[in-house]
Amino acid sequence: MKKAVKFSSLMSLAVLGVGMMVTGCKSAPELPKDKAMAMIQAHYDAAAPSGFDINVNNDGMVQGATAKYWQRTTIYPNKYWADFKLTDAGKKVIKLSSGTDTIQWRPSGPTDKSFSIVVTTTALKHRRARDLHEIQDVGSKMKTAVFTEGVDLSDLPQPLVDIARNPGNQLTTERTATFVLDGDNWKLQSVD
Repeated sequence: MKKAVKFSSLMSLAVLGVGMMVTGCKSAPELPKDKAMAMIQAHYDAAAPSGFDINVNNDGMVQGATAKYWQRTTIYPNKYWADFKLTDAGKKVIKLSSGTDTIQWRPSGPTDKSFSIVVTTTALKHRRARDLHEIQDVGSKMKTAVFTEGVDLSDLPQPLVDIARNPGNQLTTERTATFVLDGDNWKLQSVD
């Protein structure tokens, strides 16, 4: 009888301990992909909009001249260096990092196809998040997800979009979002 009482007491303690563990350890709520994506996009929308850089290669220079964004003002004796002045139409869509309105085209030779310059759009845009990969658990109170950050080309004139799509431009970047559990809700901690 003593063994039965001891066994019964031990079983009661075990059940009580398991019950306390179960009630004391709530599982973290789910983080659906659509909610994670909405938090990431809200992060981008809360940031100040900005222009984005476009790498203009030889083809882009031709496209820009055809679109009348710039016109050649000077050609140098070597016949492959030139200066191009931004037109009024060009000043509406881009600005130069030099702060001037003159592109100094200085390739290393007449067949140099790798030379390029960088212009920045005057249209201020928010980055866009898309293509969220699977959300990964990093412990019980943290999750991460890789996604694609892209630039918003909507509302830009087609010639500028065409220049931006030339080789050498990076219109998308892989980023990692980190989410942390804050009470009973997930919140976006960072985008790296």
